[in-house]
Amino acid sequence: MSVHLRPEEIEAESFRLIDEEVGPHSWGAAQWPIVRRVIHTSADFEYARSMFISGDAVRRGVAALRAGRGIVADTTMALAGMSKPRLQRYGNPIACFVSDPEVAREAKEQGITRSILALRKGAAKPQNGIFVIGNAPTALFELLRLVREEGFRPELVVGLPVGFVGAAESKEELLRTGEEYGIPFITSRGRKGGSNVAAAVINALLILAEES
Repeated sequence: MSVHLRPEEIEAESFRLIDEEVGPHSWGAAQWPIVRRVIHTSADFEYARSMFISGDAVRRGVAALRAGRGIVADTTMALAGMSKPRLQRYGNPIACFVSDPEVAREAKEQGITRSILALRKGAAKPQNGIFVIGNAPTALFELLRLVREEGFRPELVVGLPVGFVGAAESKEELLRTGEEYGIPFITSRGRKGGSNVAAAVINALLILAEES
């Protein structure tokens, strides 16, 4: 490989190699750019089989981004991975409350994780419609509880927590709850995920928003 390739040339060649290695697949034209970018970010081809995108997730996610809806993430790493120039185009505010001193204090007092209270704080703000979870299963479980018990209706859930305790289970719960309550969601089955992968999904949607 030439060391003089421009970043956009490297990306284009990476996508070509991904397309070649994956070969024929059943992903739709609007869904494949998301799955491909996740593979590009992780170098993990298993996502070609394990990703799950609900029927209207792309359309509603793009619409929410273009409407300038706020994005709440469970980690600052997820926020860091999102394209700021593209977010600025639509004026999407971004937030992560897990390091908020009030959240930390209340979590200690109540004996629950900061991720749960950070999620509640994000959900309480009307401007927030997109929830990106790439690390904490407890945040995803709490979001789904709000959907079932308190009538909360996010415009998109990117649920990709990673790990051995609760990650796979929380994503299976997202599959069930999302379909039952009509919540648009993007996830994968199994233990894999991560803040970088969750951010890649948002970046893919932002590119689709520009192209649509």
